[in-house]
Amino acid sequence: MQIIALVGPSGTGKSHRATGIAHQLEAQAIIDDGLLIQGNRILAGSSAKRQPTRIGAIKSALFLEEDKVHEIKKAISDLAPAKILILGTSKEMAEKIALRLGLPAPSKFLNIEDVASEKEIRKAKYLRTQFSKHVIPAPTLEVKKSFPGTLVDPLQVFLRKRGVSGKKDWLEQSIIRPTFTFHGKLSISNHALEAIAGHAAKLVNGVNQAGKINIRVEQEGVVTIDIAPVLTYGYPLHVIASEIQERIIAAVEEMTGLQVQMVNVQVKGLSLEKNTVTKATV
Repeated sequence: MQIIALVGPSGTGKSHRATGIAHQLEAQAIIDDGLLIQGNRILAGSSAKRQPTRIGAIKSALFLEEDKVHEIKKAISDLAPAKILILGTSKEMAEKIALRLGLPAPSKFLNIEDVASEKEIRKAKYLRTQFSKHVIPAPTLEVKKSFPGTLVDPLQVFLRKRGVSGKKDWLEQSIIRPTFTFHGKLSISNHALEAIAGHAAKLVNGVNQAGKINIRVEQEGVVTIDIAPVLTYGYPLHVIASEIQERIIAAVEEMTGLQVQMVNVQVKGLSLEKNTVTKATV
C-alpha cells in the first residue's frame, strides 16, 4: 500500500483539491479531518469539523480516540486500497496520522503550493477566515448525515477532461460551516502548556527539577517544546531525557489536542539530592 500526503497550512484549499488529486494519482481513498472517504462515500470516522471546539477538532483530525482508530483501520482493511491520500497541515502531522492508523509512512509528499497558485491559496484563506467555509470531499447526502443544519451548499469538482462522448466527469463535494465556528475562539496560553509539560517531566524518576520550559507555536495546533531540567546524579541521562520527551508529548497531546512537533531536552545540571518522585501514568 502506498501512502501519499498533501500538506499545507489550514485554510489553503487542501480538502477542496483532494478529490481531484486523488483521482489523478489513482488513490482509492482519502483521509481528511478524521474521515475515511472513497469516491462518493464516507466509509468511516467522525469529521473534525463536527466537533464543538477547535481543540476537539484537532484531536479528531489526529485520531486520538481509540474507537475511531479501530473503526478506520477496519474500513481500510475491508477496502484494501493500493493508494491512500492523507491530508495534513504538515509532513509531521501526515506521518503521525499514518502511524496512528497503522499505515506505512508517506512515500510521497505534495505541498499545496505544488497544486494551487498563490492567488487560489489567498482566495481559500479569505473564504476560511471571513466566512468559515470548510470543504468536505464528499457529496451532500453523505455529509448531511453527520452535519444536520450546518450545510452551506454543494460544490462540484471536475475530475478529468472531456472524453470521446463529450460528457464531463464531475464529483460532488460539500461546503459546510463547522460547529466550532459558532462558539467563539478557544485558545490555550503558553503558561498552561508550560505547566502541563513541567508536571509531566517531574513525574519521571531521575528528574529533580523541571527547569526552564519554552513553548513555540510553529503553526495552528502545532507546538515545539524546549525544556532544561535538572536531573538527579546517578541516573542514565539519555534514558531520562527520552522518557521526559515521551511523557511531555503524551500529556500535552492528550490534555489539549495540540500536536507536539518535537520536545528538545537540554540537561541544565545534576543534583545530588535523591528524586522522591515515583513513576505515574500521565
